[in-house]
Amino acid sequence: MDRIIREASPTDMAEIMQVMDAAKIIMRQSGNMHQWGDGYPSEAVIRTDIERKGGFVIEDDGMIVGYFAFLQSPEPTYAKIYEGEWADDVQPYHVVHRIASFPDAHGIFSSIMEFCFSHEENIRIDTHRDNTIMQHNILKHGFTYCGIIYLLSGDERLAYQKIVI
Repeated sequence: MDRIIREASPTDMAEIMQVMDAAKIIMRQSGNMHQWGDGYPSEAVIRTDIERKGGFVIEDDGMIVGYFAFLQSPEPTYAKIYEGEWADDVQPYHVVHRIASFPDAHGIFSSIMEFCFSHEENIRIDTHRDNTIMQHNILKHGFTYCGIIYLLSGDERLAYQKIVI
């Protein structure tokens, strides 16, 4: 299998949204009933990632099988953390958001982390309390749980950080 990660383009939108729909099914099947509801992430959100040069697709043998956002700090919702603290709250960081893939695409999280840490040594990520699959992957890849952040909507997220020196 030939896997590549590349910047997403607006022409990828239909395939990216298919990946998002598949990811929502995986979430619901694993008991995560509340994350990514009400049309999130929308095409507008993905378009903003792409415009910021932070939207990426994962291709296996030329077919888009995954998507994620890899965005430079600051992340406004990370300005305040509760019931904990960031491992480092001074240095610039990147944040990973909107990780999604088809269920038969394996090793996506590992590929994303390899890509991200080849570009940045300080990465933050968050996930919904019910997203046990994501929590498992985050911890498996050496992130440290830092505390709770709140999205602009007021929704709670578990926040993590990993710094590679």
